[in-house]
This record gives sequence, C-alpha cells and structure tokens, in this order.
Amino acid sequence: MSGTNAASGAAPCRFAHYFVICGIDTETGLEPDELAAEPIQLEGAGANFEQSPLKRTFKSKVLAHYPENVEWNPFDQDAVNMLCMPKGLSFRTQADSREPQFHSFLITREDGSRTYGFVHTFYEEVTSPQICSAMQTLYQMHQAENPSSATPSSSSSSSSTDSPSSSSCRSAACGGYDASRDTLYVSKALCLITPMPFMHACRRFLSQVHRAVTASLPPPLPLESYVHNILYEVPLPPPGRSLKFHGVYEPIVCQRPGPGELPLADFPLGQTFPLLGVENLVQLFNCTLLEMQILLYSQDYQRLMTVAEGITTLLFPFQWQHVYVPILPASLLHFLDAPVPYLMGLQSKEGTDRSKLELPQEANLCFVDIDNHCIELPEDFPQFPNKPELIQELSEVLLRYGISPVGGAPPTSSQQALRELEDDGRNGNLGGEQLAVLELLQGNATLERLQALAKRTGVRVEALRGVGGEGEAQGGRTAVDEEELRNAKLNVQLREVFASRFTMMFADYEAFVIQSAPDLESWLTNREQMHNFDKASFLSDQPEPYLPFLSHFIETQMFATFIDNKIMSQWEEKEPLLRVFDGRIDKARLYNVRAPSLRSSNYQRCTILKESAQAIEQRLLKIDHTAIHPHLLDMKIGQGKYEQGFFPKLQSDVLSVGPTNNKWSNRTATAQRRKDRHRQQTEHLTLDNDLKEKYMQEARSLGKNLRQPKLSDLSPAVIAQTNWKFVEGLLKECRMKTKRMLVEKMGREAVELGHGEANITGLEENTLIASLCDLLERIWSHGLQVKQGKSALWSHLLHYQSTICFVICCYLKKNIFFLRSYLFTFSLSHPHASLLPVLRHIQSMGEIKTDVGRARAWIRLSLEKKLLSQHLKRLLSRQALTKKLYKRYAFLRCEEEKEQFLFHLLSLNTVDYFCFTSVFTTIMIPYRAVIIPIKKLSNAMTTSNPWVCVSGELGDSGVRQITKNVLEMTFDCQNLGKLTTVQLGHDNSGLLAKWLVDCVMVRNEITGHTYKFPCGRWLGKGVDDGSLERVLIGELTSPNADEDCGRGCRTPDMQHSPGQTRRASITSMGGRGYTQIQEAIGEAVNSICKHFHKPEKERGSLTILLCGEVGLVGALELFFHNGFKSARLFQKTVFVWDFVEKAVAYMESADQMGDMQETAEPLGLTCVSLCHYVSAINSSPRNIGKDGKFQLLVCLGARDRLLIQWLPLLVECPVIQRMYEESALLRDRTTVNDLIAVLQTLHDFPITLEASLVKGIDL
Repeated sequence: MSGTNAASGAAPCRFAHYFVICGIDTETGLEPDELAAEPIQLEGAGANFEQSPLKRTFKSKVLAHYPENVEWNPFDQDAVNMLCMPKGLSFRTQADSREPQFHSFLITREDGSRTYGFVHTFYEEVTSPQICSAMQTLYQMHQAENPSSATPSSSSSSSSTDSPSSSSCRSAACGGYDASRDTLYVSKALCLITPMPFMHACRRFLSQVHRAVTASLPPPLPLESYVHNILYEVPLPPPGRSLKFHGVYEPIVCQRPGPGELPLADFPLGQTFPLLGVENLVQLFNCTLLEMQILLYSQDYQRLMTVAEGITTLLFPFQWQHVYVPILPASLLHFLDAPVPYLMGLQSKEGTDRSKLELPQEANLCFVDIDNHCIELPEDFPQFPNKPELIQELSEVLLRYGISPVGGAPPTSSQQALRELEDDGRNGNLGGEQLAVLELLQGNATLERLQALAKRTGVRVEALRGVGGEGEAQGGRTAVDEEELRNAKLNVQLREVFASRFTMMFADYEAFVIQSAPDLESWLTNREQMHNFDKASFLSDQPEPYLPFLSHFIETQMFATFIDNKIMSQWEEKEPLLRVFDGRIDKARLYNVRAPSLRSSNYQRCTILKESAQAIEQRLLKIDHTAIHPHLLDMKIGQGKYEQGFFPKLQSDVLSVGPTNNKWSNRTATAQRRKDRHRQQTEHLTLDNDLKEKYMQEARSLGKNLRQPKLSDLSPAVIAQTNWKFVEGLLKECRMKTKRMLVEKMGREAVELGHGEANITGLEENTLIASLCDLLERIWSHGLQVKQGKSALWSHLLHYQSTICFVICCYLKKNIFFLRSYLFTFSLSHPHASLLPVLRHIQSMGEIKTDVGRARAWIRLSLEKKLLSQHLKRLLSRQALTKKLYKRYAFLRCEEEKEQFLFHLLSLNTVDYFCFTSVFTTIMIPYRAVIIPIKKLSNAMTTSNPWVCVSGELGDSGVRQITKNVLEMTFDCQNLGKLTTVQLGHDNSGLLAKWLVDCVMVRNEITGHTYKFPCGRWLGKGVDDGSLERVLIGELTSPNADEDCGRGCRTPDMQHSPGQTRRASITSMGGRGYTQIQEAIGEAVNSICKHFHKPEKERGSLTILLCGEVGLVGALELFFHNGFKSARLFQKTVFVWDFVEKAVAYMESADQMGDMQETAEPLGLTCVSLCHYVSAINSSPRNIGKDGKFQLLVCLGARDRLLIQWLPLLVECPVIQRMYEESALLRDRTTVNDLIAVLQTLHDFPITLEASLVKGIDL
C-alpha cells in the first residue's frame, strides 16, 4: 500500500486528518499582507504602511502539512493558512509579550460539510540575517517618512554609560527595532485539522507539543512519534464511548455522545454565557433562529469561535443553513456585503470605536460586541416564546456551576479558586528540576505501573510522587480533567434546556407534514412546487403567545430543511438529528400525552438535566477505549535534532505513511466505515456528487445559491462569479417570495379560477410582507459605494427626493410660468407622480423613529396602494443617481435581473393588501366623504341638516355634520382600519327634507383606498320605509382607469349594503322557489360559522356577514317575504316589520286578557322577550325605518340566541293568516323547523354587534 493510500484509507475513522505548521518562509522573505491589514473603516485605507514595521502584518505560508493529502478531506492550503493566521505574521521583540495563543476555526464547504481546525500560536526567534536586516531597513524607512514617530534624540542614541539591555528596551518601547541590540521573534502556528470538534483534546495535545519544544530537555520520544500517533493510530471514539490517548507528557481523554443524545459540542458554553449574559444570548439565539444577518465582533479569535459554535449548537434539532464563517479573514471583508443571511465573526482592533465601523448593511443585522458584552438588535422581530421563564431556568443552571448569568460579571469565588488552583505549582505547572525529571519519566509505562503499585501498598515514593502526582484530585484526576468534566456537564445541561423548548413547541409537528409524493425521485424533482407542511393548520393549533415567533420561524430555511429531512425519512434512514428529536418526542408522549386541542403556553422545565449530566460523567470517569501509545518510528539518524525554543523540521517520509500492521486498524476499520457511512453523509465528512445531492442542493436553495465563500481562490474572476451568484440568488428569492405571497393570499381555488376569497390570515400575511421588506433592504444594500444610515433603501429615496427638488428649483429659476404648467401636467398625468407624496406621508409620521422603520412603512404603503413596482421603477429610472450610489456589480445595476425583479413585484398588484393600514393603527388619517344623490337637484334643494358617521374595524369617526347643500367633506381621525359601515342621516328639518341617495364614497387620502357604500333609497318621513338614517355596508372599489396603469386585476369586492335593486327582488318573490331561499340562508349561516373558526385577530367585520347583500338579514328577508301580502292598500306599502308589530300587539293584548297565562312558562318568557325587544327598538331615539328595525331585530336575536325561540311565536300567531298566503314558507311547519335547525348552529358562537348597529337601543 502506498503512503497516500495508507494515509487516506483509514481517514474517515481517524481522530485527526492533518498536522500543519504555518509561519514565515525564510526563502521568500517579508511580504506585506495588504489584505490582512485592510481595515473596515473607509478612511483607513493604507494604514498598514503608516504603522511601525513591528505592528504591520506580513504574509504567512504553510511550511509543512502531514500527510500530503487525505482522500476524504482534500487539503485546502490557502484556506488553512488564512485561518491559522488570519492577521498574517506578527513580529515581537524581547520587550513585548509573547504568550502563546490558542484559537479554533472551521471551513464550511459549499455543500455544507465542515472541517475543524485547532491552532496553537507561539513566537519563535528569527535566526535569518536576511529577515532581521529587512526589518531593520523597514524601520529606518518608517523613521524617515514619519519623523514624529521616531524616538527622541536624547534616547535614540544611548550614552556610553547605558547598558545594551536598557537601550534595547527603550527602542522597543517606542515601537522600534535595532538589529544590533534587539532580538526579533515571529509567530508560528501548529494546527490539527479534525473531522469533529474535539476542542479540549486538541488544545491539550498542541499545548504539550509546544511544551516539548520549549523545555530544557528533549521529549521522551521524537516529535514525529507523537504526530504520527495522533494522525494514524488514534481513532475517533465510537458513539457513546470515551477514548484515552497519550500526548507528549499527559494522557488525554475525549468522549462522544451516544445515538440518542445531543450531538457533540465541545466548545464551552460556560464561557459563552458570561461573555454576553443570558438575556443577550437568548436574543442572539432568537435572531439566529429567524435567520438574520449576525456579525460577531471581538479582539479574540477563540471568543468568536466559541460564541459562534455555542449559538449554533443550541439550534438542535435545526441547523444553520446559510453562510457560516466564525472567523472572517481580512481578505474576505467584501463578504459582509453579502445580501443573504450569514453568521460571521470579525476581529476588532484594539481601541477601535464601534461608531466608526462602517458595515455595508445594518437593517437586518444583529451586531454582537463580545468584548463589551453588548448586542445591537434589528428592529421589529418577534420574541422567543416564554422568554422570561427560559432566562430564569438558564440562570439557575449557571448559578449551580458558580457562573453569573449577567454578561461581563466578575468571576465567582469558585471560578477564582479554580484559577488559583490551576496557577499553583502543585497542579502540574512545575518548573526547574522537577519539570526536567517529569519530562524524562512521564509516559514510561513501566514507571507508571510501579508508581500505581507503590500507592496501593502504601510505600512513600517522594521522588515519583513529587513529579508524577500532577495535582491529582479525586480518583487520580487532575484539575484540568475536573474542569473539562465540569464544562461538559454544563454544556449538555444548557443545551438540554433549549432542546426541551423545541420538543414542547413541535411535539405534534408530524401531524402537519404533507407527504404527497409517491417516491423519492418525484419528490426531489418537484420539491419547489410542493407544499410539504400545513402551516396554517399548524399555527391554528398553537397557543396565541407563540404565534408571532412561530409564523416567522416556519418560513426559515432551517425549518424547511428539517421538514425535508422528515419527508425523506420515509424512503431513507433518518438524519441523525431528526432521529434524536423524534425519539425525544415519542418519549415525552409516554409520560405526557398532549392533545392537539389543548393549547397551553405554560412553561414546562426540562426534566432530564441530571440524567444527561450523569451520562457524560460516566463516560469520562470510566474510559472505554485506549489508543496505541506513541512509539519510536523508523527514522533516519541525525534528523529531527532537538534545539530548545525552535520547532524542528519533521521527517515527512515517516509522517506521510500510515501503519501497515495496526491491530486496531485491521480489526475495526471495515466495521467502523460501515457504522459511520451514514454519519459521513450527515456530518459532511465526504462530498456527495451524485444526482440526489444535486437535487437536494437545488431543492433546498430557495433563494440562496451561495452556502459559503471560497477561501482558496480570491482572484477577481472568482469574486465576480460570487457576486453573480448573489444576484441570481436575490432574483430567485424574489420570485419565490412573490409567488408565495400570491398563492397564500388568493388561495388555491382563486389561483385556478381567477377569483375567490382570500384565505390567508393577517399573521401570515404580515410575516410574508416583513420578509419582503427584508429582501428589499438586502437588495438595496448590495454593492453600495458609500453607506449612509442603517437603511440603504431609505437613503436612496432621500437622494431621489433631493434630486427632484433640485431639478424643480432649477426650473423655478429659469421659468416660473413654464414650471407651474409642467408641475400641474405632471401631477395629473404622470403614472408615478405619487412617489413623492408617499415619501412625504412617511416623513410626516412622528410615530416612526428610525430609517429602517420609515423604509418598511414606505414599502407597506406602496404595496397597499398597488404602486410598489412602479415606485421602485421610478426610483431606479435616474441612472446617474444609481451609478453614483452603487458599484458596477450591484444587483440594481444588472439591467436584465432588475427588470425581472420589478416584474415579479408587479404581480403583487393582483391582490389587495392592507399591510400599512393594519400595522400603523394609531396614526391620524385624512378621509374624504362624498354623498352622491340619484337626482342632481335632490340634495341641492334639501333643507335638512345631514350627518355621516364612518366606521371601520378599528373604530368610528363619530358623527360628522355636513354643511347644507354640500356633497363633499374632509375630516381627520385616527386610523379606522378597513372601513365597514357608514351611518347616513338627517334631522328632517324644513320643507324639502326628503333625500334620495344613490351611494356614499369614502376615500382614505393616504392609502388611496376608496370605499363605496350603496344606498339607493330615500331618507325622509312619509317616503319609502320612513327612515331618517340608514346603515350602509361598504365595498372596496376598483381604481379608476387613469389610476390603474399597470395594476392588473384584483381580489373580489366585499359585500355591500342592500340597495333598491335587492329591495325590488325581495318584494317580488313569486318566481323564486324554496330551494333558492334555502341556499341563501345556508350560505349566510355558513359564512358566519367560517368567520368564527378563524383566529380572533383575523376575523374582520361580522357586520358584513349579518347585514351585507348576501348576509343573514337579507336571507331571512327573503324567507319572510315569501307569500307576504305586500300589496298597496290606500297607497301605503306594507313591510315585514308591520307583521312583527301586529304579532307583538296581539301577544300583548292576549297577555292582558289572560290568554297567555295558560301557556308553558318558557313560551311565556319568550313572548315577553320578543315584546320587550320590539318595544325597545320602536322607542329608540334613532329614526331608522321599518326595514332597518327588522334588520336590528334579527341582529339582536342572533346575538342573544333568541331567533329560534321567536320564530314559533310568529308562526302560531293568528295575524299570520291575514298577512301571508296559504303557500307562504312561514306557514309551513316543516320548513320553519328546518330553518330553526339551521339557525341553531349560530348558538355556538359569541356574536357581537358594531356600535353603529345598536346605538340608542336600551334593553
């Protein structure tokens, strides 16, 4: 077997894949790393050359890596070098601090597979004269170019009495370097690349390797033995097992969770929580779940990695699906311009002011300042359910481990004691002779057995105990081992708290998964066209407080991927996270069966904290497997010579070949590969290039074509290709979002038939529109030249406004008369002239305080006015402004994609949105009301005093008096929401008081929505039904032809009030049969039932369903008019209300004569209630007509569940024989009983009536 094959053959089950050394290449010398030094502040370009050479950054290189390549994990030299030394090389002198540093990184490929790296960085003395000379030259050049930064003359030239050490300290203290006096040190990095995040084990191994280099005595074995051992002879621990392997001086233990436990997470959450505080971390967790852009900011690379890995491990059972770069190298800062969700970490420079940090986009950014323990959150996002209770439970877990839940709090007494214990020499931190003896003896198996035997027999062996005790705690464990155990237990308990929340929230998610595909191939092929999850039904089954968060979360990519994995599990083995999660749900059901109808938002604490910690402790205390000890290799004599303080050049021939007679490898490699085959796919240790993976990547993209930036190639062509992927992804996301908004708004039937009832709830609609606002912000942030404010869209609008105003001012100076005519023509004829008025409306809204809020309000208002696409097209029509604001690769400068984008937005004009009206409920809005008479002179000659009252879903305007002989009025009032009714009336004063009104038109002057309230009847005494006021039901009118440019079709009209046409149809019922009347009643009752089955906040107006043209009142009028003798007697029309009044008069007279005393008591009470209601309606101060009184009686009867009790009374009343024909439906007992059965279903619902209907009624 060749070396390469040997290296790659056992790679999937090896603990580590590569050992890497990065540092300075003495052959190429010093190369300035301009990218690594590039600051984010725009004004700081070129600052690297203004700094002292010792503070500049220089290019590092991969000096060696072993083995050359692993088949399962190809070595990416550029990426590893960039992440091992993100700042490049750094130099120090003897006067500077040279403490070793540790940090981690990961590389995420485009398919989502991850590789972890663990880096130990230390400083090594520079022995190359060329490097020292180059540094000296750079410093002299720096002094010449920056005299102010040079050392003062009094100190730059030392006197004869100065010692060399004092002069070198002075020059170093001033940031200088003198090759004759100073010792130069340069950074070097040792790195282990592993398939799994065993952070603690790798940190201890690298630390011991560095100790072996700096120790006064050489290590027991050559370094090649230890590197070869960890690369080829240390396996991955099997699931649910622990493994011990040997470093240079001490054994190292690691463990791996079992199949039913939470996946491996070795980064200490015990450090993450104190860095931010519990409340901030929960907010960050919430932003991560909602897939916002998250930027971590810290001077410490390891802090960036710890927080990033900590927050993503809390997502179980979901996984972050977007760009994930916990450490963003300086050469990739342009990726902060990415218009996609991301989680990135950015290193801050010491003394950097956050206010000067220029970020490309901040509208949807969560900025986490780790070092200052603070977080900047985006605007308007829902909170995680039961957030206070969750914070309380997490705080209690932290306090049990002595950790403060407040970010940046000083360490508790237990933490301080632990640090002191670690610093104590008795805990293995030995020095001098003891350390030398330890380095000589430790790792010798024979001496270890002798020492253990001596302890058991009670023999005191002081020499061995002094150097071998290692600060042993209980059971022979060191303080470091105890700290790792403590971190592991804390990790799993904190993660279990979060996992328990998801288990409770999604306990019944399987019931809403839609599995419609017959096989895997058809599902993968048609993934984007399929609905995989019944979101509306799922939300209706959730507690009310959960809905704001869940409605947003189920739209995320991580939830879509989770559901995809669930559907695929019917054809393939379950994805590991899904298998664990489903197992927990099944276990929870055994102890606590949750009925879907029992929706409770009560917080339930995690009950398995102790159990999960015990599993970790048992594995770490009882080692399951021990790896092969490091041993001598077949090395060439004379190589690998030890020199204290310098890392030797390792023999590549022995490190590129794996063992050929490894018992463990021969015995377990085949079985391990078989067991790990599925793990390799899910933990992304391999690249799957078959057709299924291609389908999955395309199916799951949903608008995000770029999973991860490439670190290995930063050529202009690759950067251009990446930006092009951003543009394609934005366009695809726009297409998917607009399509989803249309389908959800119109409903499947509406899409097929071209019309239909809107079936989307307000909560879902608001979520989709908020997502659209986020998309537009990301599009407008892509490729910005200079960022101004947090909202790029609002900044563009303000630039446009100032440009137009400038053009107007120029015209004003040249020709004021021409300008007036131009502006007048422009305002009347231009289809996009409303852009500036909309902008001014938003600017005048004092309720909105931020630019991001103003931009979102502008989007909502434009969408509600059906002008979003036109406004954006007008905004982008000024190409000179667009070129000034955006770079060439920006989305808004890609003409073809921009046109497609505007076309997709134009499709939203086919439906009606009230996204502005329903959100900004407290603003003052001007309304204009116009009364349109049937006869042109009928209102001009009236002598009465008319009035109007407009009502909507959010309130009413109150009575507004109309000036005599004026048909139009304007008034301001608080937002009424969608308008539902108008009360129109007059006081019947004067000689010409009769008023024949065709309709009332009411327009919202901000949104442009115009409502028509048909009337078609008289208002006046002695005409029609004698009504002086009427309640009119409105409909939203279509835009005028000149306003409808490019808007397309729209959703169906609302129901409106019955007019003269319906009145005529009601009174001529001879030709209409029982079936038609029965259908009308059934549809009216069914509409009311559907109304109450919607969420309370989404029901809309019940008045339309009761009093509209096809409402309950109209259906019952049809029933009562069937067979009604309404012929004119002495020129007087008889109404149904006349029949009701006569029936009530008969009942009252019969009661006075004693005839009612013999009836059953319930029937007698029913008679009393009917008489009482009719009397209250007749005695009302309102001047409603007879049809209005009948309408009011029906509404009150439906509200108080009395209709079905009143109907038998009216049927039994003798008056019916005089006023109804023999064939009338009201005289048919069977038909009446059927009607009663239908109306009985309304008793299940709490019907409430608008104040406009019951005003003045005293019951």
